[in-house]
Amino acid sequence: MKGLPRWLTELLLIVVAVLLIRATLVQAFNIPSASMQPTLLIGDFILVNKLVYTVSEPRVGDVVVFKYPVNPSLDYIKRIIAGPGDLVEFLDLEKNGVRVYGVRVNGQEYPLKFRGTRRFNGRTYYEFEESIPLDGRRISHSVWFSSHPTKVAGLTPYVRVSCMRYRYNLCVKFRVPEGHYFVMGDNRDNSEDSRFWGFVPRESILGKAFVIYFSGRVPPLTPEDVNFFTGFRQLFLALINPRFDRIGRSLVY
Repeated sequence: MKGLPRWLTELLLIVVAVLLIRATLVQAFNIPSASMQPTLLIGDFILVNKLVYTVSEPRVGDVVVFKYPVNPSLDYIKRIIAGPGDLVEFLDLEKNGVRVYGVRVNGQEYPLKFRGTRRFNGRTYYEFEESIPLDGRRISHSVWFSSHPTKVAGLTPYVRVSCMRYRYNLCVKFRVPEGHYFVMGDNRDNSEDSRFWGFVPRESILGKAFVIYFSGRVPPLTPEDVNFFTGFRQLFLALINPRFDRIGRSLVY
């Protein structure tokens, strides 16, 4: 790079290093919608490990970023509920007087423990702690059910799958195809996920979310609204409306 000013050479080296890291190791994303609440809020900025799944396979319970199967130009974030070959069943349940739906995978139910009532943006949610068995232990995270939901406990007719049991025209017992993953949002009554558009191919998974590096109050976006410029706008709004209590929260079990 002879002939270039030193500051310009250093800037170019920094840009190349950042692009290399972004392409191979770590990438930053911001959360545009409420589908992963209460785990991730609108305005959370997260780092995603892009290397981890080159040396290991995605696991049940991981919060992952992936290419949206309906439109691969968009990135989505959800939690893996079941993996390749897993047998999934949806259960109609009543917990603490609240009608909810649970999940059973390979004969093991993911227990739900009532944690209380939450208010968010004028709506009431019931918060439960869901436990997922993993490597001989259980990992826990919070999920929300709406007080006035359009409950979807199962796969809609638009998801083509060999179904073992139907309820209310929804498939409530099925097996995840090999090479695919079944994902859902933690905000169970406010998330478009595998229940609506099907399974996520292994090759579409970009990485594992592992930490919230910044957070602030920002307006919601649809996935289609997210681009380079809206990302900077959201970050600017977060900087002037920060939520310091969320910075540094780990998403790794």
